[in-house]
Amino acid sequence: MTHTSLPHLDVSIEAGAWADPERMADLCRKAVDATCSLAGLDMHPQAEAGVILSDDAHIRSLNSDHRNKDKATNVLSFPICDANAAVKGPLLGDIVLAYETVESEAIEQEKPLDEHFSHLIIHGFLHLFGYDHQIENDANEMEALEIAVMLHLGYSNPYAGTPV
Repeated sequence: MTHTSLPHLDVSIEAGAWADPERMADLCRKAVDATCSLAGLDMHPQAEAGVILSDDAHIRSLNSDHRNKDKATNVLSFPICDANAAVKGPLLGDIVLAYETVESEAIEQEKPLDEHFSHLIIHGFLHLFGYDHQIENDANEMEALEIAVMLHLGYSNPYAGTPV
């Protein structure tokens, strides 16, 4: 049974130079709503997820503690629900983003910050539903969904110029 409700998002700025909390929450909402719609994600009608906007120091610590990688990264996802459950939730998990890394990647890739941020929210949200990119077939499926959602939102293909 597919539930058409959208998850509640709790967006908080805990560190970093994130500007305009309402704008960031709106970008998160649009990215998650489009992801749910295009990916057909099945979740509890009262599903909720957290988005934590932080900095490189915080995400480096999380990356070290949870993935044994002592470096900052752009986004980490922490799913709470069972990856094999037919319907996910009600608690989906948390997505954490590091401002400095997200900003430097956007500059390096010559993309608007909002566009890169939206892509990372989509990417992180798909991880909460068990999508992964460690195996080529899984990566292709996940990237195809990310591209579809980004194009739906009026953004460019985030993988243009890189092998998909």
